[in-house]
Amino acid sequence: MKAVQIEKYNKNLEVKVRDIEVPDIKPNEVLVKVAYAAINPLEKLIITGSVKLIQDYKMPVTLGNELTGVVTKIGSEVKDYHLGDEIYSRLPIDQIGAFAEYVAVDANAISKLPNNLSLKTGAAAPLTGLTAYQAITEELQAESGKTLFIPGGSGSFGQMAVPIAKNLGLKVIVSGSPRLREQFIAKGVDQYIDYKSENYWDTLSNVDYVIDTLGANEFDKELSVMKPGGTIVSLINAPNKHFAEKNDFSMFKKMLFTIAGKKFDKKAKQKSIDYRFIFVRSDGEQLKALSKIIESDHIIPDVDDQVFTINEINKALDYTFNHHTNGKVLLKIDETQGDI
Repeated sequence: MKAVQIEKYNKNLEVKVRDIEVPDIKPNEVLVKVAYAAINPLEKLIITGSVKLIQDYKMPVTLGNELTGVVTKIGSEVKDYHLGDEIYSRLPIDQIGAFAEYVAVDANAISKLPNNLSLKTGAAAPLTGLTAYQAITEELQAESGKTLFIPGGSGSFGQMAVPIAKNLGLKVIVSGSPRLREQFIAKGVDQYIDYKSENYWDTLSNVDYVIDTLGANEFDKELSVMKPGGTIVSLINAPNKHFAEKNDFSMFKKMLFTIAGKKFDKKAKQKSIDYRFIFVRSDGEQLKALSKIIESDHIIPDVDDQVFTINEINKALDYTFNHHTNGKVLLKIDETQGDI
């Protein structure tokens, strides 16, 4: 089968399409014929080795973190799935490989595809959906009725996070591109701030929760709009001591991440705010809960009109990371699939 792999971490985003064996499955796994796989910023971080302290991959490694596909083989211990089931998944962090024609995946990391999503649109849902769900329910432990602010939230993350947050009873504020204002109003945001004409730090105050998608340069501004006792979770800043302890990392990594996140922990603590970092993990049960939200709120993530084949991976990576996209960029792995 064809698979997109790297032989070593590299800054030039060099990948290769290789012919490798279709994987065998363990008793707790299913074999999935991949239909579509989405390209995420995480791919760039993995290729460049930027997250190897969190997860260091044995080379060569097949890339790709989220997918849709069809179950073609079932392990002896798997009870909830049948041949032909359409599924979607954020693959386990230590067993990625969505950019391949087939993938063996733990049944606890998948869910049946939501009824309102196709194999195409579903490929854009699990990673950002689980990121939002875990950020809101685990890291923020957000309470219904309180206020969540997502600066820079008009991208693919916000498109999933906003309806999930609204479903969980939060008041949601987003800052983002003016051209996406009406789209996010339709998704139910309570306030949309056009970043080109308005500074959110001059407008907002007493925010309970912030999900940071912008990084270190925005951190002080984000803290300035929050109330004491609030929580900020970052998708992009440094991991910290809490992250290392939660993931039961080695003493060395705990020490390393404590140092890496010290600046953010200190700044947040000075304002009586709790700082968290998230690196989304696979979780089939959460994905099933997410599926119910996706179905009940009829959430359909945006995918870019430009879809690539596995042989066009270099063009796809360039397009994703160097051009303006309208939704997630997909690889069409199974070329017999329709475009709906």
